[in-house]
Amino acid sequence: MNNLCPQHGVVIGGGLAGLAAAEALLNERPKHAGADSAGPRRVTLIEATGRVGGVVATIRRDGWLIERSADSFLAARPEAVALVERVGLAGELIGVDPRVRRALILHHGRAQPVPAGFRLIAPGLAKSILTTPLLSPVGRLRLLCERFVPARSRDVADESLERFAVRRLGREAFERLVQPLAAGIWTADPARLSMAAACPEFFAMEVRDGSLWAGERKRVRAVMEATQAAGARYGQFLTLASGMETLPQRLADQLQSRGVQFITASATGVRQRPDHVWEVSLRGAGNDAAAAATSLPATIEADAVIVAVPSIKAAELLRPCDPTLATALAAIEYAGSAIVSLGFAREDVAHPLDAAGLVVPRREGRRILAISFSSQKFPGRAPAGSVLVRTFVGGALDPETATLDDESLLPLVLAELRDVLGVRGAPQIVQIDRWLGAMPQYTLGHADRVENIQRLVAGHRGLALAGAAYEGVGIPQVIASGQAAAASLRLP
Repeated sequence: MNNLCPQHGVVIGGGLAGLAAAEALLNERPKHAGADSAGPRRVTLIEATGRVGGVVATIRRDGWLIERSADSFLAARPEAVALVERVGLAGELIGVDPRVRRALILHHGRAQPVPAGFRLIAPGLAKSILTTPLLSPVGRLRLLCERFVPARSRDVADESLERFAVRRLGREAFERLVQPLAAGIWTADPARLSMAAACPEFFAMEVRDGSLWAGERKRVRAVMEATQAAGARYGQFLTLASGMETLPQRLADQLQSRGVQFITASATGVRQRPDHVWEVSLRGAGNDAAAAATSLPATIEADAVIVAVPSIKAAELLRPCDPTLATALAAIEYAGSAIVSLGFAREDVAHPLDAAGLVVPRREGRRILAISFSSQKFPGRAPAGSVLVRTFVGGALDPETATLDDESLLPLVLAELRDVLGVRGAPQIVQIDRWLGAMPQYTLGHADRVENIQRLVAGHRGLALAGAAYEGVGIPQVIASGQAAAASLRLP
């Protein structure tokens, strides 16, 4: 069956990257003669699971609202907020409760606040550094001296997060501040995490401004000026009142209403014919009863294909088409984690929960990476008189913990919460989610790997990649990757 349609784009993957790519394709007018009267191009989206959103998923049960993965996104980047507004969800945007807009770090078994103004690697206010109990007097002095540390040569293309932070801030600040904060974002090994790929802002700041102190002061001034000019609506992080999954669901509904065809099937291969037509093979199509009943073809033909699945899966799909590209994609590593979401009666938690959450340094010897105080951050996450906390385990440095079965993992987490938060009694609700092999690892040299991948992709007319594996794991970055993929296609 020939399914080729002029200006037909196929998107493989129904996560936010794929949905954003489909929207961007749909919004572009065909570039051939008579485009004004031809209407928008045809778009088909293939998703193996039958649900959209990828790892973005929300559970609503008996007054609880539990995010199975990401619970918010950065407000500083425009892509996510703009998408929320386009799909008509702007009225649902909520920020972190101003009363808990701070983070805690476990230190010798006690939760201590992150020094005011400290941002991942960039030093905060001098007064807060001088008084923080997280550092010794020597550690405080070393951190305050960051402004006098010589900047690296511009010829240094990359450096690990650990080496960069130790060089600029000192070993103590790295172990007690940077490492736990970074683990809460990337679940990565800081000795292998690429500054050029994961933290390009800070990596450039050192050379451009001479120090992180100077660069952060400049950034803060710019943010304050912009805030005074435009007015601050929210804090640094935003979510949706009805849950994060509402965003991909609403976008998918709108795309479907605009003619995007959604197909539930597994793509098994992608190849390009000599005439530049792309063919996407579908698993089971024409063989199993379900596929036959819905008249799914064995192959879909298109002018262009956007592969918006994890790079490991993308490598499998593209190996018949380009083995060199597939090998480059397969070189991107992944790590996994598990999230244990637990609800308790408020009186069963001794800790005041007076922050957005708590991160745990590796030096503390704990099995948990971080705890998010979900019901304190955002309203409507727990019934009245109850609290919801989400505990993260696993990551690149402790992959075994994330793979424990429920009967082993739940007691482990409960024991940690008793020690750290003073939790007692049985949880009112339990939700355990494992995301094994779901987090791309931006290891040293990642930026060069991505540049090579982009060069190889550019050799195929009508091919693009999107997703978290390449240039950012945050929701705004993932949305941007889908949009950029659509914009990069060279269609007639």
